[in-house]
Amino acid sequence: MRANAYKIIIAVTTAAFLAISAAQNASAQTQATAPQSAGAASRENAQTSLPASGTRTLTDEAGLRVTIPAQVNRVISLAPNLTETIYALGLEDKLVGDTTYCDTPAAAKTKPHVGDTINPSLEAIVALHPDLVLATMINRIDTVIGLSRMGIAVYTTDPRTVRGMLESTMHVAELMGATEKGNALVAQMQARLDALHARLTDRPYVHVLFVVWQEPLFTIGQNTFIADALKWAGAESVVTSKQDWPQLTFEEVVRLQPEYIVTASTHTGEEGKRSLEEFRSRPLWRNLQAIEAGHVAVISDEVDKPSPGLIDAIEDLAHQLHPEVFTAKRAADVERMTTEVGL
Repeated sequence: MRANAYKIIIAVTTAAFLAISAAQNASAQTQATAPQSAGAASRENAQTSLPASGTRTLTDEAGLRVTIPAQVNRVISLAPNLTETIYALGLEDKLVGDTTYCDTPAAAKTKPHVGDTINPSLEAIVALHPDLVLATMINRIDTVIGLSRMGIAVYTTDPRTVRGMLESTMHVAELMGATEKGNALVAQMQARLDALHARLTDRPYVHVLFVVWQEPLFTIGQNTFIADALKWAGAESVVTSKQDWPQLTFEEVVRLQPEYIVTASTHTGEEGKRSLEEFRSRPLWRNLQAIEAGHVAVISDEVDKPSPGLIDAIEDLAHQLHPEVFTAKRAADVERMTTEVGL
């Protein structure tokens, strides 16, 4: 339920971020073209090229300029995917706070919470004295602006593809002074993706409907990281909407006739178990060709987060949609091992 909440509002917050970023860029362009004295130009150049001692200025993934300490020791995460990324990098000792939605890994739940992802407490954040706050496009722009006005650096990530997730992971590592750890983790994830691609490269995409929420029925648009994740798993959404989280009528689903229904475990009811039988118990769904054929793939809710656990979800989905590829690989491995030992 939590995963769906911030997916449904992401379109609004993304638009807000883009509007602020565009305004800042326009302002910067106006200042750059305005007549200046030689002294004023020199001072402006000095501010750009010579930041305050012990700081660095860069552009985050939302297009906003941010100045952060050269040494980052205290970090607050405002989104579950960022918290998971910090743990995957082995940098949890620098994580001094996160949100009530941050529950992966389990240790994240023991960190001081600053409120929920959408409405964190600025007072709680300030009280933890962070060097850096990590945000995503699901956080409100008001939060970013409010913290910035208090002198707290906020870096916003915006991965829109699986490779974008790898880049964001690297950015987080670099921001936290752990470039080597970032390189190692990203290389490991890329190797897994490359191995998967090699196995599926000759297989046609399976056309699927990814169910974000059933009543009302929400799915994914073509420009989301989940749509890209599907392709890495050898699948393609039957929906080509430019909206990130479009709402569908069931009549549209019948017209599209997906080969598989794909959903995450958190989207499947109180216990995360929307089984094939449950779909078949629903009058509107039971006659859908995919349901009649038993083609329902339930995967981890890691698919909802652009963080390292997404790779696990991609591999799991690939195994469910293309079992013949992996069965053949296992048979070949057994045959090779048998030959090697001379049996």
